[in-house]
Amino acid sequence: MPRLIKVAVVDEIADGTMRTFDVEGRPVLLANVEGKIYAMDAMCSHEEWDLSEGELQGAKVTCAGHGAVWDLTTGTAEFDEPLPALKTYRTLVKDGFVYVEVD
Repeated sequence: MPRLIKVAVVDEIADGTMRTFDVEGRPVLLANVEGKIYAMDAMCSHEEWDLSEGELQGAKVTCAGHGAVWDLTTGTAEFDEPLPALKTYRTLVKDGFVYVEVD
């Protein structure tokens, strides 16, 4: 059954930025795109780079390691070879906190 986990204070993720947080032992990337908070697994499935070290452009994150471009809305990548999709998570901002829904 899905549960909401309190992960961060919303002010920790300014508009146009992203950070990796530990969510029950799993690194999860939180990104703020024009006030909407997205959550996705934080480690690139190509070479295990932390995506928070990359570049955020709109709802896409470019991995600093090898340039794969990840879509925060779907978890899919644009790259020169197929990559396994990353898990995306539903988020909720309430009372100044960011919650991530986990299974």
